[in-house]
Amino acid sequence: MDIIKILQEELQIKRSQVENTIGLIEEGNTIPFIARYRKEVTGGLNDEVLRKFHERYTYLQNLEARKEQVIRLIEEQGKLTEELKKQIETATTATEVEDLYLPYKAKKRTRATIAKEKGLEPLAQLIKAQETANIEEVAAEYINEEKGVSTGQEALQGASDILAEGISEEANFRSAIRKVTFNEGMIVTKVKDAEKDEKEVFKMYYDYTEKIKSMPGHRILAMNRGESEKIITVKVEAPIEKILLYLNKQIIKEDSPVREYLTATLEDSYKRLIAPAIERDIRNELSLKAEDGALEVFNKNLYQLLMGAPIKGHTVMGIDPAFRTGCKIAVIDATGKKLDNTVIYPTAPQNKTEEAKKVLKALIEKYDIDLLSIGNGTASRETEKFVADMLREIPKTIHYVIVNEAGASVYSASKLATEEFPNDDVGVRSAVSIARRLQDPLAELVKIDPKSIGVGQYQHDMNQKRLEENLSGVVEKSVNEVGVDLNTASSSLLQYVAGIKKTVANNIIAYREANGRFLTRKELLKVKGLGPKVFEQCAGFLRVPESKEFLDGTAVHPESYKIAGQVLEALGYTPADLNQGGLKGLSKKAGDLGQLASKLGIGEMTLEDIIKELEKPGRDPREDMPKPILHSDVLDLEDLKEGMKLKGTVRNIVDFGAFVDIGVHQDGLVHVSQMSEKFVKHPLEVVKVGDIVDVTVMSVNVQTRKISLTMK
Repeated sequence: MDIIKILQEELQIKRSQVENTIGLIEEGNTIPFIARYRKEVTGGLNDEVLRKFHERYTYLQNLEARKEQVIRLIEEQGKLTEELKKQIETATTATEVEDLYLPYKAKKRTRATIAKEKGLEPLAQLIKAQETANIEEVAAEYINEEKGVSTGQEALQGASDILAEGISEEANFRSAIRKVTFNEGMIVTKVKDAEKDEKEVFKMYYDYTEKIKSMPGHRILAMNRGESEKIITVKVEAPIEKILLYLNKQIIKEDSPVREYLTATLEDSYKRLIAPAIERDIRNELSLKAEDGALEVFNKNLYQLLMGAPIKGHTVMGIDPAFRTGCKIAVIDATGKKLDNTVIYPTAPQNKTEEAKKVLKALIEKYDIDLLSIGNGTASRETEKFVADMLREIPKTIHYVIVNEAGASVYSASKLATEEFPNDDVGVRSAVSIARRLQDPLAELVKIDPKSIGVGQYQHDMNQKRLEENLSGVVEKSVNEVGVDLNTASSSLLQYVAGIKKTVANNIIAYREANGRFLTRKELLKVKGLGPKVFEQCAGFLRVPESKEFLDGTAVHPESYKIAGQVLEALGYTPADLNQGGLKGLSKKAGDLGQLASKLGIGEMTLEDIIKELEKPGRDPREDMPKPILHSDVLDLEDLKEGMKLKGTVRNIVDFGAFVDIGVHQDGLVHVSQMSEKFVKHPLEVVKVGDIVDVTVMSVNVQTRKISLTMK
């Protein structure tokens, strides 16, 4: 198997790109580093392609290792033929390899192994040869009371068991049956226990049938969950007659004297051994493909959420709503430092509205607050009403934002939050997190397990290790794309910087606490455990804006500082001309980058990145993202009317549509069919999490609190 050729064809890239990228990975380089600083080597492969490359490369390497192991195990049994070895070597999937290995795999005691122990294998071979007419008489010769064979019929049954297992282990048969079952089979679901389905979430699957090959991922995952919760049963219905006819043609000769026995044997082989195995294979394959789709959506949703535009320079009041225990309040300054906290009781059962207003007004005046961040959990609707009423009584303009608080409770109870706020309870920590999410979503959300952020679908039904690896990759991509201030970053944030593990992140914090602020990037080399290789991987993503070396505050890698100086000189500047505002119009002055790159002896893509940084040093890519909608008044679900036009924020995307926050504490659904006048295959073609969209109310059900929206 040519791994390089497979990767080349699957990813539609050049062979040299595959070879060079493998070389970089094998040298221990991280994906963010390769994507950003080795563009010439990879031919400009981006982060997304490189992650797919790495995942597939790892799979193919593991497949090769398994092939070698299987060949060795069969060879040790003395059963390896050149033909079998070639079949294993050319297999392209793990399923193919396991199919080929199945006849040689050590087994538990089966009906076939028991029959072999009784000495019935020669009889099975006679039947398989299909040359003996009086097979009943021959079978009588195998009667042996000591071995547990009392009658000729028992001997025939044992021989049939041996043949059935042999048929089931034929790789070609399995492959053909798997293919026809996938292409022509159906998934059938039936209700098992409707009482467990209190909210009727799985009602459509109480009696449901659909073609296997056309099933969308979200339905597969929904069925899997309904089955795991024992609400429905899920079965694969295969075209049995077609499959038995296929086996008949493959196994039974036209003039076979043992047709009756073989017909019964192959039917037993299919129904008892092959069908259950194929059903497992197909269900697993469907689940994996569904997971792939769900992961892609989750990854894109998470990326958009993490890359949400920060609202900087504000003192923010965070409000964690609640009924009985009161609303927890935290005030944080523009750097995220907690200035004050308290509890108010504006909602039922206490209803201390006037007292709560007095407390908040005093805090707003004391800290000159002009922005409030309200969590969207329990009591959020009632708290928003209270806040909107209060803001009408204040003469200056103050806005509030409804923030998705998913995961805030996870953070507030974590070891990290306890270390950060040892003297505060979980409610206060949660309020701080809600406020900080407005100031810098990325810096705050990296403290929370990505699965708890609430922008996926069926994440609890997926392979958790695979989910964790994928989502960690998204967080890593986001953190490195934005860059990290070395002197303010938390350990949680630093752990996602390319090349930095938890121990090194903690060592950076310890060094900072012992020696004060980092003055240069080079100073990183003094941190315990951070050697030249780690420095190479992480340095370009860590910023030191206060450094005397201006480029330490940019995304220019230290290895390119000399080149950056040459670029400046070639364009008529000196390092002294650099300033925080950047050298405007530098790319225009540079003209033909290919010509300049050739003159300087550097790659054109590297040159382009350096010029972009010199034009706009330390640029934050999140500046281009949609800003949150600022509110000053409240809208109730009861206020919604059919045909009403509103602006909303896309909160989550699933296969069948997008959930949009229109400010009524119940996200409305824009079904995929309502996203455009044109056909839309998937919502991600049209919208992404965080987008501000114009929607029209199609229908409102106040009882079920369901809102249908359209973007048409």
